[in-house]
Amino acid sequence: MPTTSLPEPGRPQVLIEAAGAESILSLDRDGIVALYKAHGALLFRGFGADVAQFRAFARLFCSTSVFNESPGRRQIDPEHNILTVDGGVGAFNLHPELSREPWKPDAAFFGCLSAPKRGGATTICDGVALARSLPDEVKRGLAGRRLVYVKPTWPELLRYWLGTDNPSDQQLAAPPPSCPYGFRRLDGHVFRFFSRPALHRPMFIDAPAFGNFLLFARFNNNRPDHPLLDDGRPVPEAWLQAIKAAGDALAVAVAWQAGDVLMLDNTRFMHGRTAIIDRGERLIATFFGYVDFAIPDPEEPADPIWRQIDFIPPLPPDYPR
Repeated sequence: MPTTSLPEPGRPQVLIEAAGAESILSLDRDGIVALYKAHGALLFRGFGADVAQFRAFARLFCSTSVFNESPGRRQIDPEHNILTVDGGVGAFNLHPELSREPWKPDAAFFGCLSAPKRGGATTICDGVALARSLPDEVKRGLAGRRLVYVKPTWPELLRYWLGTDNPSDQQLAAPPPSCPYGFRRLDGHVFRFFSRPALHRPMFIDAPAFGNFLLFARFNNNRPDHPLLDDGRPVPEAWLQAIKAAGDALAVAVAWQAGDVLMLDNTRFMHGRTAIIDRGERLIATFFGYVDFAIPDPEEPADPIWRQIDFIPPLPPDYPR
């Protein structure tokens, strides 16, 4: 029987350790779901999971998945949306996966196929704890506010969601109910947008959480204007610095061991990484999916496409084909 250690100060994840040569696929699914709902982060260690076991384990919980078109990822098992992490070496700030899009996955799975000797730890942070620890001024500033994500479009994206490369103003103003975006024409260009609460409620805990693209956009992409507040203004720099400081203080590094699997509630937990020392040592598989026990999200369209099939969004024109 595996050993299960519940979270403790300095370790927000549940640690589930193999007692022998048991497979990660032999674990009790209902027990894992209960731990996932209660704690939001689970690290499975000592099970020696390979790519096939990693894929099968994620599919025990997720009925569908999403392709992550972030640049720099290599495909490990493209048929099942399993890719590497970003191929760079820099440190990453905290973020929920794909929070820059309206189809943010429910769950994020990471599998260590090759562990680095130094550096390259994945950092995790409970967004509920982060929201709780924010300075009062920032809490008040974010309470009841929404973040708006505005991006350009391209013909394939317009055709996918609106059925035409050249939509009329009427079509832009009334997209189909299945479409997760609104659209606006500005200076002859069509832009897409969506919004989410600045402090949201995770799927399985009734408490405000911080979990969005703000920190990655500001401190990795040097974009202080994405997303914007609902009045069209950037989030104040003082707030961003305070949020980053609070997140850095709470973040815990998971030092990888080969065969580890990390399972995160992507509606509650954020993740990042420390700088990678030797890129050749570190190989992490990823799978981002939608759990079959999900609570419907009122922010999503009814029965969205990503909960019906494995979803590949329209790929940007500069994506390697």
